[in-house]
This record gives sequence, C-alpha cells and structure tokens, in this order.
Amino acid sequence: MTELGNKNNALPLQNNINISANPANSDLFQKRWFCVGIFPTGKTFKQDAESPIPFLEIMNRSVVSWVDYISDDPIKDLPVVAAQMGFSEPFITSMLQESSINYQDFDTELWMRMPAIQIRGTDVQAHPLFLLIRKNFVFTIHVSLVDKRFIRLRRYSDTILKKIPIDGLPEDNLTMLMTRIIDTNDDSNFRHLRVIDERGDDLNQSLMSAKADRSFLGPKIYEMKHALIIYMNALWESVDVLHTLRYGDAELITNDDKLLNQISIMTEQVKSQIGLAEHMSDVLASGLEVMQSIYNNQLQILNNRLAMVVAYLTIIGTALLVPNTIATMLGDPVFEIGPKDMVWYAPLMIGGTVLACIGSWWWVKKMGLLPNKADQDS
Repeated sequence: MTELGNKNNALPLQNNINISANPANSDLFQKRWFCVGIFPTGKTFKQDAESPIPFLEIMNRSVVSWVDYISDDPIKDLPVVAAQMGFSEPFITSMLQESSINYQDFDTELWMRMPAIQIRGTDVQAHPLFLLIRKNFVFTIHVSLVDKRFIRLRRYSDTILKKIPIDGLPEDNLTMLMTRIIDTNDDSNFRHLRVIDERGDDLNQSLMSAKADRSFLGPKIYEMKHALIIYMNALWESVDVLHTLRYGDAELITNDDKLLNQISIMTEQVKSQIGLAEHMSDVLASGLEVMQSIYNNQLQILNNRLAMVVAYLTIIGTALLVPNTIATMLGDPVFEIGPKDMVWYAPLMIGGTVLACIGSWWWVKKMGLLPNKADQDS
C-alpha cells in the first residue's frame, strides 16, 4: 500500500483527485462510493470510487470514518453493500422487514432510517436515507437525490473529521459524525419547505384576483395541502428517530450530555419546521374556506336572480290568465253578451287584470320570492 500522508492529507491513490475540488464540476465527478476518515496520527484520507474495495482496509485502521453510497434503489442494493461493509446477516435482515420501525439497535451494530425529502413542483417524496453504524464508521445509503445534498458534506468532510478529537471515546466520535450527517440532511429537508411556501404564496395571490379560475384553484390548494401532509409525516419520522437517539441506551451512542443536547436541539429544530408547515396548512385551509364562501355567495346571487325571474313570470302569467279566464267564462252563450255590454265588460276585464296582478305581486312579495335590496346588493 502506498504510504499515507501528503500535503493535502489525502491518499495518493488516483492522483489525489478530490471530487469536490471544482464545485462547478462536482456533479460530473460524483461517484457512487465515497470514504473519508482520520487516522490515529491525525492525518485524514478522502477518496471516491465505483467500488469500496480501494478503501476497505484503510478504513478499518482509521479512528472514525464515513462511507457514503449512492444507489438507484436503496432497498434492492442494501443487502449487498451492507454485507460488503461487514454488517451481520440478522442486522441486514431487520432493515429489510416492512414495518414502521425506523431505528434498531444490535449492541455492536445500529441502523436508522431518516427521510430525505425531495420536491418537484407540488410532488413531494420522502426517500429513505439509511445510516448504518458499526465499530468505527458510519455508513450511509441514499438515492441520487435531486438536490445533491451531500456534495458539500463530501467536499468538507476531512475538515469536519479534524474537529473530532482522535483521543476521544469511540462512541463520542461516532455520535459527533452521525449528528453532523443528520444535521446536513435536515437542513436540506428544511429548504424544501421554502419551495412549498413560495407556491402557496402564488396561490394566495391568485385568490385575490376576481378573474381567477376557481375550478383550477381548488385542486391546486388540495395538492399543496397534500404535499404539506407528506412533508410533515416525513419530519415526524425524523423526530421519532432523534428522540430514540436522545433517550435510548445504545452502546454505540454517546453518554455525554453535551453531545446528547445537540440531538435535543436538532429535535426542536425539526419540531419548529413542523409548526411552520402546520401554520401554512392552516393558511391554505382558510383559502379553501374563502373559496367556499365565494361559491356560496355566487350561488346565492344566482338563486336571487332565479327567484326574481319566477316572481315576474308569476305576475305576467296572472296578467294573461285572468282576462283569458274572464273572457272564456263570459263568452258562454248563456250570458248573451253583445256590443251594448262593452260599457261594463271592458272595465271588468281591465280592473280584474289589474287587481289580479296586484294580488299576485303582494303574494309573491309576502312569500319572499322577490329578493330584498340587501340581497340584490350582495
């Protein structure tokens, strides 16, 4: 093995190429496997590869190390890559069981599943981020995330490890590294709430427009609320895992109160994000109530107009029906009405029609079929 240590404290394998040396091209050089660790001498090594073979032996000699693996299907690849990293078969089997458990302690081995939230438009997905802890290293498995959240962590990982005391307890070192990884993942999750918030603000702006298509806004508000529900459910999973880490008794987790308090702080941060998401959900719910009020108001206006039409048709119908009834009745041969009866016949027809119209209007008004002025103004 080539001797470790150079000016950059990195292995001379692959000509000391750092995948994050050029941030603009970091996406192009991001490989599936990545390993960083620190030796008892204080020197660090950092390497990426398409296979873990180049750094397996070196990793075992480190004080603490982090191995990251990018997978297209974490559930499918988990048994193979976990076995490559030396985890036991019962431990691997427990992770593959379909259950709501996100944390399992096997004394010398520990695994947890954290949500890695990704959002495109209003499509929110919570992908699994597996953290496997054993001996002196933390092994993470995740999908190729849209936001590339671990690129920056990979770039500065050797600097982060230098802050870990090499003479500290192994469980303290593992906890410090683990909390930094979880904190990076949480920060990326929190940034996605801003995207949902911006889209929610666009919907609120649309609600202010009288010309907005209500049939379009309703489904959009539902999509936003659904996205928030997925987001909050994922964050509650994070809270469950962090709470178990804080108050559990795992052998691989520190007993130092200061380090445990950092986990408590992360828990409170996640809860505050849940509170913000719930507040936004309430705002969207109020938007739905506003839309429902608008719909009800429009229906009331339409109902008033229909009632007015019915009322006027009733009056007009009466004006046509009454004289027709009088003419039909008096037109019977029994009455023998002739031209000489026009003196009383014409006033009867006109007076009867007028009285019938007035009576119809009074009845319609009394029955409330004609809207009052306040309803017309609304």
